Amino acid sequence: MELDRRSVLKGAAGVAAGVVATGCGDGGDKSPAAGGSPTAGSAAAPSGAAPSASAAAPVRLPAEVGRAATGRAEVALTFHGQGEPGQVERLLGAAEQGGAKVTVLAVGAWLGQHPAMARRVLDGGHELGNHSENHLDMPAMGEAEVYREIEGCATRLSALTGSIGRWFRPSQTQYADDVIKAQAARVGYPTVLSYSLDSLDHTDPGAAAVTRNVLGHVRAGDVVSLHCGHEGTITALPEILAGLRAQGLRPVTASGLFAPTGA
Repeated sequence: MELDRRSVLKGAAGVAAGVVATGCGDGGDKSPAAGGSPTAGSAAAPSGAAPSASAAAPVRLPAEVGRAATGRAEVALTFHGQGEPGQVERLLGAAEQGGAKVTVLAVGAWLGQHPAMARRVLDGGHELGNHSENHLDMPAMGEAEVYREIEGCATRLSALTGSIGRWFRPSQTQYADDVIKAQAARVGYPTVLSYSLDSLDHTDPGAAAVTRNVLGHVRAGDVVSLHCGHEGTITALPEILAGLRAQGLRPVTASGLFAPTGA
């Protein structure tokens, strides 16, 4: 019955943009057949509140954004967050040396093992969000399991930082179906963050390939998917940042990218 409900709920979701690829850590991302990433100039403001377990009232499905249409020469570098802390530290250091602020979508279990990383991300001026508790195949889950995955990471974020963060990105899928969106809204996320350009760095193709995958396709407004915990990504990041500058593009956080023009 859960799968029947999910198949009914899956809806069309706008227009996918940029390089559509498959990748999220150890498993392949799975996009719904009718999936797409709507273009948006701004995202709804976050609640910032701790997650609630109440499911009595119907919820309004959150928006899903994966590309910005502000017209500004900006891109958001977003990192799926888990990996050996020393690697993540070097990655953040490379971003900071290059003058970039990034968005890290953290796996809750990883934060549980390395709680100091939450403050490290924020203290570096970066943004921290939710990438589920255990990085499992969320499109294959029922409602209760999806809720637990989102809520578990949100609870960790709230305990460590005082906020659940603005952004939720589901694990092992580029686009959220309506079941995932509904559970994200229950937890307190008014916006789901997709992406429009996949670096494919999780396949470990080497730093040169990661750099080509980004700089060869990037355009203003893109949300770029990258991963912590991969040496090729760390090596590629300085060249990516230099290449973005050469193209007149400024790397910002996801919140910066979707901020209204003039705000």
